[in-house]
Amino acid sequence: MPTRVVQRGFPLPNKLHCRRAPWGNSPFSSTTSIWQRPRKIILLRHGESVANLDKSIHRVVPDHKIRLTKKGVEQAREAGKRLQQEILPTDKLQFYVSPYLRTRQTFKELSSTLSTKEYIVYEEPRLREQDWGNFQAPPEIMKKICEEREKYGHFYYRIPNGESGADVYDRLSTFIESLHRAFDKPDFPSVLVLVTHGLMARLFVMRWFRTSVEEFESQDNLRHCEFIVMEKTPDERYKLNATLRKWKEPDVYEELMVRTDAAAQEVENLPPKLNENSA
Repeated sequence: MPTRVVQRGFPLPNKLHCRRAPWGNSPFSSTTSIWQRPRKIILLRHGESVANLDKSIHRVVPDHKIRLTKKGVEQAREAGKRLQQEILPTDKLQFYVSPYLRTRQTFKELSSTLSTKEYIVYEEPRLREQDWGNFQAPPEIMKKICEEREKYGHFYYRIPNGESGADVYDRLSTFIESLHRAFDKPDFPSVLVLVTHGLMARLFVMRWFRTSVEEFESQDNLRHCEFIVMEKTPDERYKLNATLRKWKEPDVYEELMVRTDAAAQEVENLPPKLNENSA
């Protein structure tokens, strides 16, 4: 008897189908049985896209329609082979895939290399990339936006007509809540794979493990088709099998407090008419 792929709903690039995710926060949710959580949760970034080679394409092609490069396709196939090494013969798989073309294509290519052909896949819009405000502005404006974002912080800075990292965090939180409700199913698969984007993977780790904004700001994105594994421990919690790379050291809280105290002192020294709380 041939193996089967269990998929319903939205079309994927290879004409397979998937279905909407079920509506389903801490590792020990009061409504979730600890025995039904998957033994592994895997976060995987999509392969190289054409926009990674030429950012000007964002001015004429919607972000959700940007495709993989040939290299990105190969990266996805190689990721599938590496992913297979994380899977036991007895495992059941479930995928959640961002609806963007590049993540759909990544799923299509990596799934073609898996020895198991029986899995469930859902298309999940809440795993989409951070919204950068429709078609991107001319280079000089985008340069200014990126410079402001670096100064303000990636988490709190809201892209004009788009989202901040905090906005993405909020919608991701609803997805994680949905996940925990889905974990209540007695037959929930033993391995869960999220095919998503670099920022989203970092925010998922931040949200799940309750790490700080400063820690998030210090971390670098996963490389194309790189994945990290959250593995369930004997005490029914999860641990990361690797540490996210950092491009800088997180701000030290003591330094933040010193700057805050200095700013407060400056306010106290202002003339009476200016020393008003306008916040």
